[in-house]
Amino acid sequence: MKITAPDNALYSTAQVYALDAAAIASGIPGIQLMKRAGRAAFDLLLERFPAPELITIYCGAGKNGGDGYVLAALAAQRLLPVQVIQLTAGDKLTGEALAAYEFAVQERVNIIPFAAATTPTEGVIVDALLGIGLQGDVRPVFAAAIAQINASGLPVLAIDIPSGLNGNTGAVQGVVVNAELTITFIGIKRGLLTGRGPAVCGEVVLSDLAIPADVYAGATATAEQLHLIDLLELLPPREADAHKGHFGHVMIIGGDCGYGGAVIMAAEAAARSGAGLVSVATRPEHVPAILTRCPEIMACGVVSGQELEQLLSRPSVLVIGPGLGRSPWSEQMLQSAAKSGLPMVVDADALNIIAEGRVLPDAQARENWLFTPHPGEAARLLGVTSADINADRFASITNIQQKFGGAVILKGAGSLVLGESGITGIVTTGNPGMATGGMGDVLSGIAGALIAQGLSVEEAAQLSAVLHASAADLAVEKIGQRGLIATDIIPYVSQLLSE
Repeated sequence: MKITAPDNALYSTAQVYALDAAAIASGIPGIQLMKRAGRAAFDLLLERFPAPELITIYCGAGKNGGDGYVLAALAAQRLLPVQVIQLTAGDKLTGEALAAYEFAVQERVNIIPFAAATTPTEGVIVDALLGIGLQGDVRPVFAAAIAQINASGLPVLAIDIPSGLNGNTGAVQGVVVNAELTITFIGIKRGLLTGRGPAVCGEVVLSDLAIPADVYAGATATAEQLHLIDLLELLPPREADAHKGHFGHVMIIGGDCGYGGAVIMAAEAAARSGAGLVSVATRPEHVPAILTRCPEIMACGVVSGQELEQLLSRPSVLVIGPGLGRSPWSEQMLQSAAKSGLPMVVDADALNIIAEGRVLPDAQARENWLFTPHPGEAARLLGVTSADINADRFASITNIQQKFGGAVILKGAGSLVLGESGITGIVTTGNPGMATGGMGDVLSGIAGALIAQGLSVEEAAQLSAVLHASAADLAVEKIGQRGLIATDIIPYVSQLLSE
């Protein structure tokens, strides 16, 4: 997902409304902000689609529709072929939206009621139907307009937000416009970058509408974009006389019967991410495969929690969950690992066992563990459904972090990261090729290695999530999305760390 914005700040819709009101209070008339928004959208449209056969703008009733009418008027002034498909009659409009409509009428824009409109067959479409103030699901007439836009097969520029997308959560409110390009105003709404946002927004471009910097001074962003170039600075350079003991010992615990590949991937990822030592505690039958695949790994066969306990004086961080399974052996592994008090990356079936509440019935919030759930695992941790998790991913990750402490990576498109700082980070790299088995095992190995090298669990969560996704983007450039496998990205993890 490409994002063009001057900084990393992300805002809730309430904060954007407050910034808009503060800008008006500072002396910028509301109609002036609307004209700036329409101009910014028009300029971007011509930059990306220099000679459109036709510009079709679907306009709603509020400020979003007003932005569309301004764009239409500017296009007419340039003698470009333009039409507006109108969802709300002009005599029903008020305020700035009415003024913008009158501007379009003055410029003789062809305005067609939606009831009389046919699906456009050429040019580019502008979505100015519904903005960030949508409450509840999209109403039927607007849903029909969205269906018409999507059925056209034409490129779509969404103004501020694709209609039907929740700007706070990234959830779809019934139906949503599928845009190729989204221009958003004042601040990037956090819902554009997670949940369904990355799938329906296309490229996101921010225009701050020339609002003075002091207007932003009173607004603290509720979330932020995470960037690899910034996070790599968390890892200090290695001294010339460094030895393996300086970079920690990661132990991967997992690999129940039939699941040995998961611990191999996690261990190899940890080794390639800079851990000084990597060991694996697994079912004895998996040891030969581990040594064959990666002889640098110290592989130990364990058959009980007691055997594992004898090994736990050696590592500095544990990664538990890859291939762990749900057997009595699995439960013993988790119980012994938790008793050690060591920092832990907790993934996969370790999360599911914790969610059941039997093995660690009194699981207290801990500062030194990192949970890495996908939505299904997150749902089990909170006793809700996956749909509930995806309906508000920000609330979900907050609830998990508050319940269990430490740091959390809520995986998915636009993965979220949250730790003790209280600031939610969003990963804006990554691609659909990552939707394949083993990716989470690689992520957990990377995170374990970063903790072993001295990062806090929150820092490791942030860097591992972005590093993992960025490596996948590099791998896709060589391999493509279809057929990408988890181990394909491990060499690119090392490459990015070296750069």
